[in-house]
This record gives sequence, C-alpha cells and structure tokens, in this order.
Amino acid sequence: QVQLVESGGGLVQAGGSLRLSCAASGRTFSRYAMGWFRQAPGKEREFVSAISWSGASTYYVDSVKGRFTISRDNAKNTVYLQMNSLKPEDTAVYYCAAEYGRWSTSREEYDYWGQGTQVTVSS
Repeated sequence: QVQLVESGGGLVQAGGSLRLSCAASGRTFSRYAMGWFRQAPGKEREFVSAISWSGASTYYVDSVKGRFTISRDNAKNTVYLQMNSLKPEDTAVYYCAAEYGRWSTSREEYDYWGQGTQVTVSS
C-alpha cells in the first residue's frame, strides 16, 4: 500500500515557476515508477511526466519538454516536478501516481494516486 500526498500548487503568472512535491508513504517507494498527470476542467486526465524507480529514466509529454523536470529522492520518499516558463494552458489539477515496476504513460497502469494539487497560471 502506498499513500501519496501532493503539495506545492498555487497561482502563478505566465512565465513563472512552481515546484510540486509528492510525498509517499511505505517502505517500498523505491520499487515504484512515479508519474505526474494533470486534469483541466472539462478535459480528461493526461500524462505529463514519469520517472523510473531509480531515477535514471525520465519521460515528458511534448508540451512540457524543456520546461518541466521530474526528479525523485528515494531516501525522502518524494518525487518532484519542477515547472518553469508556465503557460495558462498548464492550468490544471496535478496528480502524482505510483506504478510498481516500469513506468508508463497510461493512467490505467498506475496503482496509487494522490488527491491532486491545483496549479493556476494567469495570463
């Protein structure tokens, strides 16, 4: 069982930055690949980024490449999403998720989800 709690969301102007954190409970955090998803009003939840259990591999959706950076600290059971050069279209609720084993871009593959944190980017 893994429990995930996101934090770090908020209101920021376009061009600004935010750093999201996702704290995980449980002793087996390092065995889980981690992903970030987001859901804007009226839209489906979409994949944003993922990181392998070791942190050696990362993946990003094209729309955030070069602006967002995912990382993890297994000693702290925490995964991060550094978001720079934010745009109004990045506005959404951001969720972290855990998948045992190899990471995936498909939300159906993830086993555990956090409650989400709101990110609002004003123009």
